[in-house]
This record gives sequence, structure tokens and C-alpha cells, in this order.
Amino acid sequence: MSFLLPKLTCKREVDQAIKSVAEKVLVLRFGRDDDAVCLQLDDILAKTAHDLSKMAVIYLVDVNSVPVYTQYFDISYIPSTVFFFNGQHMKVDYGSPDHTKFVGSFKTKQDFIDLIEVIYRGAMRGKLIVRSPIDPNNIPKYDLLYQGI
Repeated sequence: MSFLLPKLTCKREVDQAIKSVAEKVLVLRFGRDDDAVCLQLDDILAKTAHDLSKMAVIYLVDVNSVPVYTQYFDISYIPSTVFFFNGQHMKVDYGSPDHTKFVGSFKTKQDFIDLIEVIYRGAMRGKLIVRSPIDPNNIPKYDLLYQGI
């Protein structure tokens, strides 16, 4: 389903998307088109893109094509989903040590829709971090690579 969503192929395009998307949540999915979990996430993103079109814009970013952002957001697990609002990086408290990105695929479309709504409402109120509405059992668990350094 990754062919249904627009792709950003270089750093300049990612920069432009971050600067130009206004009054909507910018969703950047970092991953690879040939990865099974990325394809599962892309399916959820593609199915919800139309429903969320008034609140969010979704782009796919290949981790190999923008190593600057891959390193900046410490994307060591794919897929990783990063959120912005009016050029500002939005953080989400998932109950895990990392609030900068969502790692893995969403279990259901509704989980993704609920998350976008919470980010959008929080951003409209000026918040830079919001609490995740997703059931903690539906959030993938992983270990931070830089933990304890």
C-alpha cells in the first residue's frame, strides 16, 4: 500500500514538508518499502489518510535516502513515525523512555486515528508533548540502544 502515499526522497523535500505544512499534523513514516512491518503500517496509514485529511498530512520517507534525519531522530528500528505541527516536533508520551517517535506499526486504524486527534488537539492548544490515547498493550516494546551510556 506504500504506493498510495506520497514519498519524500531527499533532505530538501523533508525540510520543505516540515516548513510548509500548516495547521495540520505532519506524519513522517521512516522505513523501507520492502519491509513487512513497514508495509503493514503503510496499509493503516493509506486507509486512514482520507479520513484524517482535515487534520493530518502523511508522507513516507526511506531511511536510506535521508541519513541526516535518520541519525537526528535516532531511527534504529523501523518503521518509526515522527509527528510535527507547524514546523514544531510533537512529542508523545507512550509510557516508554522515548517520546520523540512511535516505533513499529499501529495495531488498528483506530489507534492511529485516536493518536492523530490527540496530537492535533494538543498542538492547537500550544502543547509540545501529549499523552498517548493508545492502550499500552498495543504499543510495541523495545529497548533503547543508547540506554546507560
